Amino acid sequence: MKKALIHDWYTVYGGAERCIESFTNIWDDFDHYSLIDDLNEEDRKVILKGKQTVNSFIQRLPFGKKKYRSYLPLFPLAIEQFDLNEYELVISSSSSVAKGVLTRPDQLHITYVYSPVRYAWDLYAQYLRESKLEKGLKGFLARYFLFRLRSWDYSTANRPDHYIAISKYVAKRIKKIYNKEAIVIYPPVDTNSFNISKTTEDYYITCSRMVPYKKIDLIVEAFSKTEKKLIVIGEGPDYKKIKHLAGPNVQLLGFLEKNRVLNLIKRAKAFIFAAEEDFGIAPIEAQAAGVPVIAFGKGGILETVNGQFPDNPVLMENMTGVFFKEQTSGSVLEALSFFEENEKMFDKNIIRKNAQQFSIERFEKEFKDTVESLYKNWKEAQ
Repeated sequence: MKKALIHDWYTVYGGAERCIESFTNIWDDFDHYSLIDDLNEEDRKVILKGKQTVNSFIQRLPFGKKKYRSYLPLFPLAIEQFDLNEYELVISSSSSVAKGVLTRPDQLHITYVYSPVRYAWDLYAQYLRESKLEKGLKGFLARYFLFRLRSWDYSTANRPDHYIAISKYVAKRIKKIYNKEAIVIYPPVDTNSFNISKTTEDYYITCSRMVPYKKIDLIVEAFSKTEKKLIVIGEGPDYKKIKHLAGPNVQLLGFLEKNRVLNLIKRAKAFIFAAEEDFGIAPIEAQAAGVPVIAFGKGGILETVNGQFPDNPVLMENMTGVFFKEQTSGSVLEALSFFEENEKMFDKNIIRKNAQQFSIERFEKEFKDTVESLYKNWKEAQ
């Protein structure tokens, strides 16, 4: 059968692109489509096995590759221009508009959803606030275009034949927004790249791109009220702001090569994570190194970390982390204190075992079996 794989955009080698890499490991005969493609050739070899993509007209607009988000109002029109008539199976990889591609009734469309369009739905108010678009003409236009995007997104809910979500948390949002049931298949995590260190050093660590929703500023602010050492790895738009907040006990290392990151993570006392994520790869990577996680207890993290909140009087068995209830420095410090009081309860081997259930091998087998089963049932019903 002829197969097409549609991804929102190819710009970096991120979490969604790791899933694409696994898709192309399973099946190497996809034709690829995306709104824009700005991959370097090294990443292209890994993610797409060197193949080129068919791109939308946005790619050819002024600064289309780098400033593609400026063309957000055109995304629905652009994704609908792809002619997919020759394909029997269409898989869309979607956190924005990819699920809205046009297919016929005699084509099977399966969508793997990282999230419904967050800036149009549950992060709508936060997006406007952080973009300083709450007032004025620009604010009015932003609200109008997001309303149009939200309306279009809802209207396309029936286009996929089957939804697959990256977590139960995302599946619940798919049900709420689109009223569709979703199969849950957790994304692949390269757990084999991590190993347990025999020694644990006296520092905590966090690793992330420095953008507002990752809440690295919150972590740095909390630790700067203590004398506990914190290592921060990553760069991004919020770097200067975060550096200004950092006390003498907080070390910002910026971007590091993978081997240095792995070496620092596996020797840390715990990995700190303050974002509300749909899934969250970094905390699983830390657990793969046997490192406990201290995290904001909301979102996909509740499915990947065996943790408890400080106010729970009964310590759970096989703990791999501690949760804090609010995205405040006080709540972070409360969880930190609880962790240090019970640090001996954490077993590196148990923590690593928890992470291994999210391996690449598990994902590729589960996704292949699911798609082939859906295809077989669909074919029999034709």
